[in-house]
Amino acid sequence: MKRRHFLQAASVGPTSLAVSAALPTGQARAAGNEDNGTGPYGALDVVAEFNGPGPSGIVVLPDGRTFVGFPRHAVDHKGATLGELLDGKVVPYPSAKMSLPANVPAECLVSVHGMTTDRQGRLWVIDDGKRAGHPLQPGAAKIVCIDPTTNQVAHKIILKAPALMPDSHMNDLRVSLSHGAQGTVFVTDSSFGTSPALVVVDVATQQARRLLTKHPAILPEEGFLAIVEGEPRRYIPGHPQLVSGGVDGIALTKDEKTLYFAPLTSRRLYSLPVDLLADPTSDDTVLSPAIHDEGEKGVADGLALDDHDRLYTTNYEHDCILRRDQDGSFKMMLRDPRALSPDGIFATADYVYCTFGQWNRLASFNEGKDRRVTPYLLIRFPIEQPQSYDAVPSGQKA
Repeated sequence: MKRRHFLQAASVGPTSLAVSAALPTGQARAAGNEDNGTGPYGALDVVAEFNGPGPSGIVVLPDGRTFVGFPRHAVDHKGATLGELLDGKVVPYPSAKMSLPANVPAECLVSVHGMTTDRQGRLWVIDDGKRAGHPLQPGAAKIVCIDPTTNQVAHKIILKAPALMPDSHMNDLRVSLSHGAQGTVFVTDSSFGTSPALVVVDVATQQARRLLTKHPAILPEEGFLAIVEGEPRRYIPGHPQLVSGGVDGIALTKDEKTLYFAPLTSRRLYSLPVDLLADPTSDDTVLSPAIHDEGEKGVADGLALDDHDRLYTTNYEHDCILRRDQDGSFKMMLRDPRALSPDGIFATADYVYCTFGQWNRLASFNEGKDRRVTPYLLIRFPIEQPQSYDAVPSGQKA
């Protein structure tokens, strides 16, 4: 624009500028321009608040019994690593001897992370075996099945090399009783380093296979960037700026035919046929072509399927939880500023439960400063939104 024309255009400005200046606040000047998708959405109930160790895995049984995992890999705490919530207390489960710190890692739970149930209603937990500041000890990483009707251990499977790596982070698990004589366990090793994998374990033989270690569906995405609490955070191997890693979230369909999974540092969702994955003769050359890219699902930590095989995905970038229906469409289920690092997630017949652990605020991601603020939360929201009522008969105008 020539200077003469610019001055002419500027001469018409004072009226609009005067109007703007007359508005009392910056908010008024922006009226109508705010992002409508950042405020709270959905019904949220706070089930429990936690001081001390932060919560991760969550399971709620049909009778309401509630179990929570408190891992020790980030903070080597002295409390229970697996607890049942009873009368306002975290009761070590299945016993104080097994859940509180002990000297023999193979005989106790060291650092419980993900957990789930099987078709018989038994509780399965993955113990990543890692205490903050200590190397992984032999016998520490394990899969444990507990029968809640007796509170006794039904299965304990110690994970060993080559399925277990020195930098393994055995993160979450799902169990199919339709495969193998006593079932098959699928474990996501998101890795504390850069060596993630799917680990498949036959319960009867306790044989474990480490699979798909080089596949993009398992690996963290290079160049990944996420906005966490308004701050841009990059995935830099060896110099973490955010909660990151390889394959992490995992979910099994009700018929135990399809396994969904996703890397923590990725926005994509993948699936595999369980029949193929559980077959001990299937190796990477067979499994790789069978992986189905299900498309984007946003950033996610935990995944859970409800009884209708609708997939719930946590989203630490937008402080929300989404639902992916069977047709591939997504629906916002919950958005709340308190949903900091939504992590463990579990669906019952009526509710979805989720832990908010504030893991993004750990000192390791924030230049040595722990930014977490207790209490940490366990929340729930209804599977179906409550129906609204109307006193005016249907079909009539108010």
